[in-house]
Amino acid sequence: MAPRHAELLILLATAARCASLPPFATRSAAARALPRARAARAAVRGAESTAGWDPNGVPPPLDVRTVAPARADTVVGWEAEGVPPPRDGDFVDVFCRGVNAACRASVVGPFRAAAAIRPSATVGGKPGSSLAPAGFWEKALSPPELPPISRPAWLVIAASVPTLLGWYGWYKFSTEEELFWEELRESGRATGCGGYGTLLPFVYAVGIGGAGKLLSVPHAEVLVEIGSVWILAGQVNLYRRVNEIWATGVPTSSEIELEGPGESQAVAGGEPPLHAWWALLPPPLDVIVGLRQLHFLARRNAAGRGEAWAGDAVAETLFPFISAPRFTLRKLARTPSMWFWFTAGMTDFEQDWLKD
Repeated sequence: MAPRHAELLILLATAARCASLPPFATRSAAARALPRARAARAAVRGAESTAGWDPNGVPPPLDVRTVAPARADTVVGWEAEGVPPPRDGDFVDVFCRGVNAACRASVVGPFRAAAAIRPSATVGGKPGSSLAPAGFWEKALSPPELPPISRPAWLVIAASVPTLLGWYGWYKFSTEEELFWEELRESGRATGCGGYGTLLPFVYAVGIGGAGKLLSVPHAEVLVEIGSVWILAGQVNLYRRVNEIWATGVPTSSEIELEGPGESQAVAGGEPPLHAWWALLPPPLDVIVGLRQLHFLARRNAAGRGEAWAGDAVAETLFPFISAPRFTLRKLARTPSMWFWFTAGMTDFEQDWLKD
């Protein structure tokens, strides 16, 4: 008798018996028969899966009860290919991956899909290929990519000012996410929390804390302060990573020359351009190091994508301090030619207290 018929016969026999029993016994008989029916169903599936289901290679239907549930992981796509797990005792890597994964899981699926990092599709869609430069709108509206997109200072300013810094949040997310996955894919270790892990704790803390303050919730302002400290620490860490990237060179054999006021500096093995601790200074000094980070990361990313640097009038002409080689606060104060385009012809101040 075929295994499929066994289940049917058991059910028919049970129905016939139940028809002749008093009502109180019907439920008991059906209950006793149910395990036998389930066992027969399992036997049918087992026979189908082991007895040569389809000679043409079509797989048997899956029993959904035997499929393991999907596991929420810290990596969710092509970008995770070849990424090793954190090393034992590497708490920085574990922390960064964990924060990124937890914050990503808190975001609705459609946004995760729209913001997912992708391999650049400009040429061939493969990271590491020589890629042509993208236009303003393509760069401004693109999700994060690998190799990372070059977003010069002029583009960031042009997109951020009209949106009241709204687009800068997208820039921050994209840049952090690109660096996060680039670190994992190249070194197997993360030292930053990525776009999700850097931005969302700040957004949640400030949003919840701000709402609490409006509702007069005691100590709600503490959340706002925690969020502010988190984003500031992330900014300092970003500057540190940009310095490391710059000092170790770009992933190409070409050298890029930085033209400053009477000085030049090569990308590969050059002196780190940023003072990360300037992020802790009051405005406008913290803005200065932020603008410099935009420029130097854009230069490095352009080289990594095989793009010819098209220039940046904002960083290289209007505000030369953005593109100048590394300098101290005293040098900035005594060198007006670094300040603005209209001070480019001024001579340095010679006061002793301004000398390094």
